[in-house]
Amino acid sequence: MDTQPWLDGEQQDLWQALLTVVIALPAALDRQLQREAGISNFEYGVLARLTTADEATMRLSDLARVCDSTQPRLSKAMDRFEARDWVVRRPDPGDGRYTLATLTDAGRQKLVESAPEHVAQVKRLVFDPLSAAQRRHFGAALTRIAATVRRELEGG
Repeated sequence: MDTQPWLDGEQQDLWQALLTVVIALPAALDRQLQREAGISNFEYGVLARLTTADEATMRLSDLARVCDSTQPRLSKAMDRFEARDWVVRRPDPGDGRYTLATLTDAGRQKLVESAPEHVAQVKRLVFDPLSAAQRRHFGAALTRIAATVRRELEGG
């Protein structure tokens, strides 16, 4: 175990670059989506996750987990989505303690309309600056970091 209480120069440079990505990238994506589609990056991600679910339906607790969201934040987004007819919420018939969210045709259409500019922005900011080899290494590193962070958040 490393007993040095400080980051070395290489670690500090990497940490500062990661902070820029973690803080500035979502802000850049939010600006683009707000300007072009009137939604946030988080809202786009929620809609996108619902499209990948069986019958475009998920338990809200599962949706919050896969979107790295808290229940209250997701609930507020669901309120906005229902008001716009993008989702329908209902009790889970298999277990009434849970609530299901189902993407509507209008919600799917919002995602389809929002996707081209958003995907272009993601490519410009994340993928275009990297070679294929850099993308593979970056993906492997991020996957390991994400797994470690998720384990920490889950309590262990």
